[in-house]
Amino acid sequence: MIQRTLVAGVGNVLRGDDGFGVAVAERLARSSLPDGVTVVETGIAGIALVQELQQGWDALVVVDAVDRGRPPGTVMVIEPEIVDVGALSWDERNDVIADMHLATPERVMVLARALGVLPSWVRIVGCQPNDAESVRQGLSADVGAAVGLAAAEVLRLLAERTAAEDVR
Repeated sequence: MIQRTLVAGVGNVLRGDDGFGVAVAERLARSSLPDGVTVVETGIAGIALVQELQQGWDALVVVDAVDRGRPPGTVMVIEPEIVDVGALSWDERNDVIADMHLATPERVMVLARALGVLPSWVRIVGCQPNDAESVRQGLSADVGAAVGLAAAEVLRLLAERTAAEDVR
């Protein structure tokens, strides 16, 4: 059975390195992808990712600029810990999901989980930005050089997941 996997490039191309996820999605869209894999670019609209997830997916890979204090251009694979909103107080829920304009991928995943549309297998392929705040187009040299590495990492994750599914 072919598993349906969504790869979502997230980011704002008008904020320098924040456009990393979009650049990787564009690269992957030009690649030969395994059956069942769809690549989308959701920009900064977190609700767009939630809408995509409502189509029903078996797996999700989010690609984004992720600040973890590492050297710029460092690519990371993250298995996110996604909060269950049912375990939060009303005020905590409000803090986490009330303003979708401030939607980080983690917040979007919390909302998607609450709606019952988040796949059980989720990974983030992130890249440490150099500058994701300045208003400018284009990635810094370090982050731009990481686009190919991140695309390869996404493909590796997909192959690894497919192999694990084939064993079952």
